[in-house]
Amino acid sequence: MSRALLRSVLELRTPVTRLPPSFLLPMRSTPARFFNQTTQIIEPAQTADADAIHATLTAARQQLAKQQQQQQQQQPQSTPKKPRLPTEPSLPTPTGPVSESVRTLLPILAAQPGHYITIHIHGQPYLVTEGDSVRLPFKMPGVEPGDVLRLDCAAAIGSRDFTLQGAPYVDGRLFECRAIVTGTEAEPMRVLIKKKRRCRRKTHIRSKHKYTIMRISELKIRSDVSDL
Repeated sequence: MSRALLRSVLELRTPVTRLPPSFLLPMRSTPARFFNQTTQIIEPAQTADADAIHATLTAARQQLAKQQQQQQQQQPQSTPKKPRLPTEPSLPTPTGPVSESVRTLLPILAAQPGHYITIHIHGQPYLVTEGDSVRLPFKMPGVEPGDVLRLDCAAAIGSRDFTLQGAPYVDGRLFECRAIVTGTEAEPMRVLIKKKRRCRRKTHIRSKHKYTIMRISELKIRSDVSDL
């Protein structure tokens, strides 16, 4: 018992070295950072070379402007371009002699009744006879009612027993086909409704096309081709 009392007395006499918690300790200052600053090196400006380059560029620009002005003065004044109308490609005019088989069989074809012709108008073929009316799927520009048109682009001419087939077209000197423009026809108004999904808005597109109508007034096949 006496030893325990003595030990406790000794412990009370010796100071207790306990460190306070870390959050109560004073803040430590961070070591200062040092930056090395170097002196800026500035090269001397070459004013003489810069002035020379600037003078050269100015002279070149002035010379280029003078050349462009001279070219514009030499060119004639351009006339305003007119809108081009859709025309059928020009066909080569045959100037060679007619073959012997055509000379022999063409009079027989001309003597038969009920001729037909496959005429091409703006690239579209039309199988017609004399007196038929043709409704073109477009409005032909530059024509008026009463005009007479010479149709000389035919792919075939024939009758009940004979047919003259072109390669690709028949010689225009072997036949004469004329049509009279009778007028222009308009279709009823068309209304197309366009609508997108999940959208209540509707767009109404109205269209009313016009068509040219012509009548085949003459279809004649030459029987005498001795002068060709």
